[in-house]
Amino acid sequence: MRDIAIVAFAQSNCVRDAGAKNEVELIMPVLTEVFAQAGINSAQDVDFTCSGSCDYQQGAAFAFVAGVDALGAVPPIKESHVEMDAAWALYEAWLKMQAGDAESALIYGFGKSSPGELPIVLSQQLDPYYLAPLWVDTIAFAAMQARYMLDQGLITERDMAEVVARSRRNAMNNPHAQLKAEVSADQLLTEAHYEAPLRRHDCCPVSDGACAMIVCTVEKAREWGKPYAVIKGIDHRIETHHIGSRDLARSVSVEQSAQALGVSNGPVDIAELYAPFSHQEIVLSRALGLDERTVVNPSGGVLAGNVMMASGLSRIGEVAMRLIRKEGRRGVAHATSGPCLQQNLLTVLEAE
Repeated sequence: MRDIAIVAFAQSNCVRDAGAKNEVELIMPVLTEVFAQAGINSAQDVDFTCSGSCDYQQGAAFAFVAGVDALGAVPPIKESHVEMDAAWALYEAWLKMQAGDAESALIYGFGKSSPGELPIVLSQQLDPYYLAPLWVDTIAFAAMQARYMLDQGLITERDMAEVVARSRRNAMNNPHAQLKAEVSADQLLTEAHYEAPLRRHDCCPVSDGACAMIVCTVEKAREWGKPYAVIKGIDHRIETHHIGSRDLARSVSVEQSAQALGVSNGPVDIAELYAPFSHQEIVLSRALGLDERTVVNPSGGVLAGNVMMASGLSRIGEVAMRLIRKEGRRGVAHATSGPCLQQNLLTVLEAE
């Protein structure tokens, strides 16, 4: 397998409502930034471009095409799109480079969730026969998962509050975070339940924004003369969409991916986990076998800002940039989609 390098990453601020900004206006600034980081001029300077977004957020078929305007209409390029988080767009580009069809790629993801009711919109990911017609929202499913874990004695509400307190505290060093504060678990536990046993702070915020990344072969990165982090492995798996057929206290797909990628074969200095709800960070940490030596979600994670269709790629970018800055030697990034961590993608990265 070829080692693939991440040489540039940029993300917008996570904001509750981007107002009148359209897709192009969200994407253009991050594209400009990654081109500058990589020392290139435009998408014409890479072999492949792939994006991730969701038409349901815009409420129109092929709404993602509007985002392509940010690249320029001519001359034509090799371009693709996934109706998923842009982490899966990275996976497509990675496969293309493994096949020898490209030496470099631009990846970007964007989402503008503010116009609609995101928890209800995401109910359309559910089983179309039995669950989607009920319009069960994502928060209700997460609350059910948390209640099961609490009743089994696998977590406590204090455990959940401590995850949030650490997220808000870490986010104070992240200029792109939406929610940040110095707050204690005791303070958080005084808040009323929102959808029991979840409090509002246990749920990730709704955010608008975008992110972009430049990846290439290690040889191309050296040719460009840019520092980089190396993708040593990437794997994604899906669990059944029948919620009642899964053990919601575990993430079997993450456990399997971690084993396939050899996550436990060496120390993990940094982990960025896409945990939309506080208890899910605990599920993921246990599935990966992380311990106190690993810095988990130093950016604050998605509890501090959650741009649907971009935050998964941002988790990978956050780890890569920290490795490039020599804040660690090895890291793991996680992306998810679907209710209760149904689909999961893991990426193992190492410093140059």
